[in-house]
Amino acid sequence: MISGTTSLIAHMGYPTYTFKSPLIYNPWFEKNGVDAVVVPMGVKDTDYPDFFRSVFRLTNIRGALVTMPHKVTTLDLVDEISPTAKIAGAANAVLLREDGRLLADQFDGAGFIRGVLGKGFDPLGKRALVVGNGGVGSAIAASLAGVGLAGIGLFDPDTAASESLAQRIGEWHPEVKVALGSMDPEGYDLVVNATPIGMRDGDPLPVDVARIAPDSFVVDVVHKTEVTPFLRAAQGRGCTIQGGTDMLFEMIPPLLKFFGFGSATADELRATAQLPS
Repeated sequence: MISGTTSLIAHMGYPTYTFKSPLIYNPWFEKNGVDAVVVPMGVKDTDYPDFFRSVFRLTNIRGALVTMPHKVTTLDLVDEISPTAKIAGAANAVLLREDGRLLADQFDGAGFIRGVLGKGFDPLGKRALVVGNGGVGSAIAASLAGVGLAGIGLFDPDTAASESLAQRIGEWHPEVKVALGSMDPEGYDLVVNATPIGMRDGDPLPVDVARIAPDSFVVDVVHKTEVTPFLRAAQGRGCTIQGGTDMLFEMIPPLLKFFGFGSATADELRATAQLPS
């Protein structure tokens, strides 16, 4: 039930048909008596800065979840940026502090690491390929570099995005060997699709699956389905896989704390979620 006392969490991105967070947060809020609601808000990149500022003039807003394509732009619209968001070069959550200042933080990488560790993959000493170096890909790469990764390959059609990410990783984690410009997955223990490829029916696969080793761990951040065509193809190779929904569930517990709404486990969130089967 939404009332005049309900705190709003804006979920801003485009397109909204892929959004799953409202179907996870809101049932959990209801079950646990939390007077809050996550509201999807579709906004294109050209309108985003003005819309963002307008939303945070509301007197009943607590914060925002930020998704593609706004994670990088958000850093220029807030008052404070967490160290994690600075390294990633992107934010996926904004909190309105009591003093009116806006704090941007980044939880994509935390959800990713929690997810792969939960499935038995330890990145320590491994090599990873991250295809897509925008908001979510940068966060994943930054978190991987921080947990003892031996080497990382970065690829994005926007070469400048990869180069900037490599520079930030080098500044904070100089021990990690960084390779740029190739999306060939051969020789990598972990392969991550952090692009929007797979959100639409008929999309090509993001990398050549035939060149992924059967013992590799393969992740797709796309939330459209539990098992995307890319993950299905990797699974057919014998790879262990993780979908974007897994990462989302693991990301929400620290986000609940960030917004001041208590705590939950990923299993508790799964138990109340109302995702389509």
